Amino acid sequence: MIVAERLHSVQEYYFSKKLREVRELIANGKPIINMGIGSPDLAPAPQVLETLRASIAHNGAHQYQSYQGLPELRIAISEFYNKKFGVKTNPLTEILPLMGSKEGIMHISMAFLNPGDEALIPNPGYPTYAAVTKLVGAVPKTYDLSADNGWFPDLDLLSQEDLSKVKLMWVSYPHMPTGATADKEQLEKLVHFAKEHQILLVNDNPYSFVLAKNPTSLLSIPNAKDHALELNSLSKTFNMAGWRVGMVLGNEEHINAVLKVKSNMDSGMFYGIQKGAVAALNSGPEWFESLDKIYTERRQLLFQLAEKMGCSYDPNAVGMFVWSKLPNGVKSSEDFIDDVLHQKHVFIAPGTIFGANGEGYIRYSLCVKKEKIEEAIDRF
Repeated sequence: MIVAERLHSVQEYYFSKKLREVRELIANGKPIINMGIGSPDLAPAPQVLETLRASIAHNGAHQYQSYQGLPELRIAISEFYNKKFGVKTNPLTEILPLMGSKEGIMHISMAFLNPGDEALIPNPGYPTYAAVTKLVGAVPKTYDLSADNGWFPDLDLLSQEDLSKVKLMWVSYPHMPTGATADKEQLEKLVHFAKEHQILLVNDNPYSFVLAKNPTSLLSIPNAKDHALELNSLSKTFNMAGWRVGMVLGNEEHINAVLKVKSNMDSGMFYGIQKGAVAALNSGPEWFESLDKIYTERRQLLFQLAEKMGCSYDPNAVGMFVWSKLPNGVKSSEDFIDDVLHQKHVFIAPGTIFGANGEGYIRYSLCVKKEKIEEAIDRF
């Protein structure tokens, strides 16, 4: 069989390929320390696990669930956004639970992009934005981010380009992979830009509660819901990556458009997972404090490792990664990480997988136990 033409526009996800190489090295007895993937290694809170266990015996727990999720889950999301971000939403019409925010990237793209339309993609940024854009027949139009501008787009320069075909703009603050944040004034500029050019702005916001002292939502900007959607996830905040619990928030019209796609592609999340998600969203401040304590300790060690390797970094960046600039004179991120992988048996992500502007950088994950980071430091 000949595969669909759309598959020729994308490549296999980098980590899917690279991790095969890493597994082969492990199978051959190499003591690999994996610092490349942002998959939380810590467990969810005990009350979350207990809620999941107890819910399995509830009536209807094993039946198909609503595409829109349990009412109590949507209410919990709404209350969480109000409490943490000061964002008020209608849980009946302005929230749609998702099987992870990655699903939402596809659903949003299918709902708003026609073949030939353009989507603004950050460079560097999450590779899935461009891949999904291509899969739906639209055209990725990258915009530059740089350290000199705090990894924030030059919107004045971008406005001078032909944006007549642009329908979507992807942003992610706190930014992945760099950990840069955007303040309220910058978020206001993004909303104004979207309104001025009639673009739907989508903020992918899963890192607001990892080492971030002032969690921010794009939807906290007045009237942002008229021009924006926001994706979020429980994966990083509550150590529930494998549970696949995400959400998209916005106005009723935009949410209904996404729901039309979702309802034709999958069913609702398992009942027990939704009940566990409600318990997670109702967590008190001690949960976030305990998580930050662990990640702060790990990050300090990763700073030491970066320094051992001759790399520099921004100590004020937030999120689940340390984004580091390569030593002076080193030009290729991929050659550098391959040398480290085969000589020191430490796997680190090259910045190039996030776009051309990631060249000259590498990314360490905080999802590595303290003892393993210390072992990596010893290897250098």
